[in-house]
Amino acid sequence: MKYEKGLTKKRIILFVALVMVSGWIIFLLIPFLGLTYGQGSSVVILAGAMFTPALSSILTRLITKEGFQNMYLRPNFKGHIKEYLLVFFGPTILLFLSGVVYFLIFPATFDPELTVLKASAASSGSGLSAYSLLLIAVLQVIIIGPIVNIVPTMGEELGWRGYLLPKLREFFSDRAALVITGIVWGVWHIPVIAMGHNYGTGYIGYPWLGILAMIVFCVVLGIIEGYASIKLESAFPAAMIHSSVNAGAALPILLAKAGYNTLLGPAITGLVGGLPFAILAVLLFTKAGNQHQYKRKNPKLGWD
Repeated sequence: MKYEKGLTKKRIILFVALVMVSGWIIFLLIPFLGLTYGQGSSVVILAGAMFTPALSSILTRLITKEGFQNMYLRPNFKGHIKEYLLVFFGPTILLFLSGVVYFLIFPATFDPELTVLKASAASSGSGLSAYSLLLIAVLQVIIIGPIVNIVPTMGEELGWRGYLLPKLREFFSDRAALVITGIVWGVWHIPVIAMGHNYGTGYIGYPWLGILAMIVFCVVLGIIEGYASIKLESAFPAAMIHSSVNAGAALPILLAKAGYNTLLGPAITGLVGGLPFAILAVLLFTKAGNQHQYKRKNPKLGWD
């Protein structure tokens, strides 16, 4: 037992080292190559970085001769259709609710004229109105949000929820493992947050408050994704939730006037914009196990 736990500890350390080094190196290619964050080739680089958690888990398995069992690749659909329907539509409902909550708290930031969308419609030359573009964006999030980004999000989730989280559960309670995984996930984002990811660069306390806000967001979303992965013993629900969030996280920005505080919202990465997700995370955190995996008896696959 001690030997197995010692080996697992080494695997955790190796995985975290690999994912941080590989992820940060790829992220830092953007300034090194003189690229502008979020434009042109930098988008391809960012997409490539999303696969470093999965690649790091594979390398860790190879280096430590762990093998490729228990990779959380099986979706386990059988007997869990209701749970997957919740995974498919639940995050989208939370996304819309998050926008409503933010604009109720900060009504002065709401733009009924849809200025951003009108400018987009005019520049596209499609002939579509701002309201048509908004409807299309909403329908895309509802219908294909959970699967449109599933390949790159699986590239992350096979590492975070498919490898790191199960390993941490051997040492800590589910609650602690969920939080630690979220913190590591947030720290992994540090280079891109410094480049302006999610929060820009013009806020007070740049970049440290943005880094802190991102870590908080990753812990919140990580609890939700991790809870689903634990219950379904698969990385697929986490990748679906992650895909939905990536598809619709910025939707409230289309409805906001210029000059909002990105640390607060309206995107769900803000401390206020993400309140519904935070509330759900707290509820799931209280339901998560308070014993580590070695102390559990007869673990069962299910949805509490």
